[in-house]
Amino acid sequence: MFSTHGVLIHITLIPTSLPPPLSLPPPQAGTYNPKKLFGVTTLDVIRANTFVAENQGTDPSKTNVTVVGGHAGTTILPLLSQVKGAKFSSEALAALTHRIQFGGDEVVKAKDGAGSATLSMAYAGYLFTTQLLKALKGEKGVVACTFVENTLTAAPFFAAPVTLGKEGVEKIHGLGEMSAVEKEALDKAVPDLVAQAKKGVDFVKNAK
Repeated sequence: MFSTHGVLIHITLIPTSLPPPLSLPPPQAGTYNPKKLFGVTTLDVIRANTFVAENQGTDPSKTNVTVVGGHAGTTILPLLSQVKGAKFSSEALAALTHRIQFGGDEVVKAKDGAGSATLSMAYAGYLFTTQLLKALKGEKGVVACTFVENTLTAAPFFAAPVTLGKEGVEKIHGLGEMSAVEKEALDKAVPDLVAQAKKGVDFVKNAK
């Protein structure tokens, strides 16, 4: 990122490897602003809200699941224990978590290998961009889960609830109370996120 005024929104199938090297502009530039670099993980939230609402018999538009971590497989951590008013059996928790993490596989299977979740990813990009634009214009209280640089874990970038503002990231929120199962999943996901970030940084540094 070479402008301190611009905002870079990164949306791809491998966002956990690409934002880290984007934080490495030429040394002479000195313009990297961590408040203005975002990896879009909104699709994970959309899936979580939809699947949880189906399970609970509620309205997905009024369901708000916090999804943290990364954007690939088991690095996607839906914090189902924090969903207000919801009650899940241990079997339902396991099934919902897996479906949220690997929801893209359902789409590929439904398309018989002829495509992936391109339309839903486009919708996710639209939703996040709309939220960010509202915040940049001065709207208060805009909170979205997004993959940003932070110190919540050992991973340099980690998806978490973020209050968006006129300058991009206004406040990165903590993970809150987590269940024992969620804490265990987090402990397993963080080393993977660290490795994926390193892979992206090493690729850029070694590029010729």
